[in-house]
Amino acid sequence: MNIRDFKAMVSLLDDPDVATEVRDNLRGIGPEILPLIEAELDTYAPEGEVRKKMEALRNELQSDAVYGQLKAWADGGGEDLLKGLWLISQLVYPNTTLESLRAEMNRIYLDVWVQMRENMHPADVLNILNTTIFEDLGFEPNVKSFHSPQNSLFNQVLSERTGNPVSLSCVYILLAQKLDIPLYGVNLPNLFVTLYDLPGRPFYVNVFNKGQIFYKRDIDDYLKQMNLEPRKEYYQACTHIEIVTRVLTNLAFAYQKSGQPELEEQVNRILEGLQSH
Repeated sequence: MNIRDFKAMVSLLDDPDVATEVRDNLRGIGPEILPLIEAELDTYAPEGEVRKKMEALRNELQSDAVYGQLKAWADGGGEDLLKGLWLISQLVYPNTTLESLRAEMNRIYLDVWVQMRENMHPADVLNILNTTIFEDLGFEPNVKSFHSPQNSLFNQVLSERTGNPVSLSCVYILLAQKLDIPLYGVNLPNLFVTLYDLPGRPFYVNVFNKGQIFYKRDIDDYLKQMNLEPRKEYYQACTHIEIVTRVLTNLAFAYQKSGQPELEEQVNRILEGLQSH
């Protein structure tokens, strides 16, 4: 679609007789018109009806694009966790590049790597991770705004240095992959932790509690307090697809808590598309 035809269609969004039909036609074109929408947004008054409709259409098209890319990512096995997290960030920050997130994670990795030595004891490895992440780099659990949508957008987690249990655990998991450390995510009810899968001596790390170490018996006690029956998946490493699904679930709940039903619905639609994995 050329810019002249696009502008002509957008101008009709102010006409109540054809606005719905025009919106449906524009959405039917697909995410390729997103650059046109972004270019035209500022030509309309911030509180104007046309701009509001354009912003809603932009969000829906961006959601469509992310849905397709996340489904392809999951269909391919979801090997690249950072890519999955980046795609979720695209819902709100479409100009954020995967390369910029990789570069930031690489800077964090180098800060950790220079302190590592061969055959280090796991306790020393965790001490380096905890000291570097929480003291040197200033990451912290977002206790004050626990349900903020920003906690589920990984570009914001890296730039603001704060997050929820899943997003902070992802920082550790991504670093562990580059450092060849057997540390993985564990999908507990109402809590996300990591498993340090040391042969014969596995233990768990609560990253949200700044690297607190605990053991299987502690998960047993936690489940009893929650009145939940123990299940195998509460003790074992989860997949990257399950991690991304957990992030999306948190994001949908955050939009619900903040009174943004349209955005909640868009995220839930993406979640439904990933349920088969």
